[in-house]
Amino acid sequence: MREVACVTGSGSGIGLAVARSLAGNAYQVVVVDIREPGDATEVMNSLGGSGHVYVKADISSTAGRDRTVSEIRNRCGRLDLLVNNAGVAPRQRTDILEVSEESYDRVMGINLKGPFFLTQSLANYMIETGRDGICRRPKIVNISSISAYTSSTSRSEYCLSKAGMSMMTKLYADRLAEFGINVYEIRPGLIKTPMTEVVQAKYDEMIVEQGLLPIKRWGLPEDIAAAVVAIAGGSFDYSTGQVFDIDGGFHIRRL
Repeated sequence: MREVACVTGSGSGIGLAVARSLAGNAYQVVVVDIREPGDATEVMNSLGGSGHVYVKADISSTAGRDRTVSEIRNRCGRLDLLVNNAGVAPRQRTDILEVSEESYDRVMGINLKGPFFLTQSLANYMIETGRDGICRRPKIVNISSISAYTSSTSRSEYCLSKAGMSMMTKLYADRLAEFGINVYEIRPGLIKTPMTEVVQAKYDEMIVEQGLLPIKRWGLPEDIAAAVVAIAGGSFDYSTGQVFDIDGGFHIRRL
């Protein structure tokens, strides 16, 4: 039986690149996204092969998470890798002194609450299948952001959600180690995705002209996917709670 990977928010951007890379490495992929199944046909066809599963679900809701867990249980019978990728930016950049409760709740619900409780449910499923000898060493990968530690006062709710995901990684890594489940955090930097299109011109100049990054280019979704595949393949089995900075060197403190 093929190993199974669930990738949330995998209808586009980083999530889609991760799903395609895992499918190319013989995983059965569960694509979780909010688009209607008919609109996801092109996404699913791009994975190649057969047996992949599409789940329409909003992970910020209990119903969406329950649907995801149910589909994995009933259609796959195991879960070897969970990639918590689903995330949104605020609909409008707003000064922290003016940010609305509605925007805060939306961003935190999708970016932190949803992944936290989905991980809780699927970690318990991983423990169950581990005891049954079905899964060897399941893993969880959380896709956070350089915003986990970088202040951006016009996107405060986003920064808080990613900082929370960073701690969530440590907490689950600590709790799940006894069950042989390792948990990792990948912190993307400036990655070319639909989410970053609105600020592309600004960061083009900062990268090329102002030296924002030691590696002078945008990151690509495939850069993140490569890191996920390396983790999934067991290259870091003696690490847990580990942070991988895939950011062109942004995290380096420079004078």
